[in-house]
Amino acid sequence: MGQQVTPGRRRRKMITTVASLGLVAAIFGFGLPRVASYRSVWASVGLMMWPQALMVAVAAVASFTASWLAICAVLPSIRLRQAAAVNLGSTAVANTLPAGGVLAMGVSWAMFAGWGVSTAEYILYTLISGIWNIFARLGLPVIALLIIAITGQPETDLLIGSAVGLAFLIAIGAGFWLILHSESFARRLGNSLQPALALACRLARRPQPSSGAESLLAFRDRAAGLVAARGWRITVTTTASNLALWLVLLASLRGLGLSQSEVPWQTSLAAFAFVRLLTVLPITPGGAGITELGLVGALAGSAGHGQAAQVTAAVLLYRAVTYLLPIPAGAMASLAWRCAPSLLDHASGRGPARREPGGQGEPPGVTIYTVPPGGPLAQVSDRSERGAALEVVAR
Repeated sequence: MGQQVTPGRRRRKMITTVASLGLVAAIFGFGLPRVASYRSVWASVGLMMWPQALMVAVAAVASFTASWLAICAVLPSIRLRQAAAVNLGSTAVANTLPAGGVLAMGVSWAMFAGWGVSTAEYILYTLISGIWNIFARLGLPVIALLIIAITGQPETDLLIGSAVGLAFLIAIGAGFWLILHSESFARRLGNSLQPALALACRLARRPQPSSGAESLLAFRDRAAGLVAARGWRITVTTTASNLALWLVLLASLRGLGLSQSEVPWQTSLAAFAFVRLLTVLPITPGGAGITELGLVGALAGSAGHGQAAQVTAAVLLYRAVTYLLPIPAGAMASLAWRCAPSLLDHASGRGPARREPGGQGEPPGVTIYTVPPGGPLAQVSDRSERGAALEVVAR
C-alpha cells in the first residue's frame, strides 16, 4: 500500500519546486546577463560557419551514442535503438521536472519492463550504472587536476575541489567494496533504500520487492557476475560517455572561435569535471542554471573579459544541444514507445513469454508459458488468462 501524501510533505514539495524554479530564473534573468548580454551572445552564435556547426553536431551525436552504448553494456539484451528511447525519454523527464531523476527512473523502468527486463535486472542495471557514473564524476576532477599539474600550476580552489572529489571517490569505492564483502552492511543499506525503491516501483507500476535488504543481498551475487563478465565494457563505455559529453563543450568553444591560447582544453576539462561534480545534488532539473553559471564563471575567468560573450555563447550552445535537445527527442521516443512499439520491439534480443496451450497431459485449467532465460515473470502473470492457473516453464 502506498504511503499517503501528508499536507506537510505536499507543502515542502511545493516550496522546493518554487525555490528550484526561482533559482533558475534568477540565474538566467540576472546572473548570466551580468557576464554578457544575450544580444552579444546571439551575435557570437550568428558568426558561426557551417563547418563549426557540423563539428558541434558530430560531437553531440557521438555523445548521445556513447550514452546508449553504456546502457547496452550493462543490459546486453537491450538493443541500441531501445537504449536510445530509454535514455532520451528518461532524460526529458529529468530535465523538465523538479525531482525528475526519480520520475525518470520510473519511465526507464516501465520501458525496460516492456522489453523483457525483469525487476532484478533493472535494479542491477540502476545500481551498477549509477555506481560507475559516480566513479566517473568523482574521478574526472582528479584526472583534470593531474593534467593541469603536469602542464602548469594548478589553482588553490582546483586543489581543494580535487581533494574533495578524491575523498568521495575513496568513500564510494569503499562502500561498494563493503556491499560486496559485508552482508551486515549490505542489509543495513538495503533497509535504508527501501522507501526510494517503493517510490520507484509505484511510479513504474511494477511490483515492489518485499525487502530492500534481501534485494541488495541478491544484488551482490548478480553484480559480481556482471562485473566479472562485462566490467571492462561498462568501464570503457561509461568513460567514453563522460568524455564525449565534455567534447561537446570543447567543440562549442572552438566553434565559437575560442582558441587553445584563450581557453585551453585542460581548463575546459577541469571546469566540466568540477561542474559535473557540483550538480550531483539535484537542486534544479538537470542542473539547469547551475551548470551554465558554473561553466561561464570558470571559463570566462580563463579567457578574459573580452571573450565573455563568446564563452557564454559556447556554454549556452553546449547546453542547448545536451540539455534542451533531448526534451523534444525524448517526447518523440516516448510517443513511439506508446503508440508504435513495433518500431522498437522487433529489435529486442529477448522476446516476450509465449503461450503453449493444450499440451498432452496438461492438467485442466492450466496455461503453460515458455519464458526466455531470465525473462520477466511479471510479464507472464500480466498475460495470463483470468481464472486460469499459471505454470511457468523455463526452456
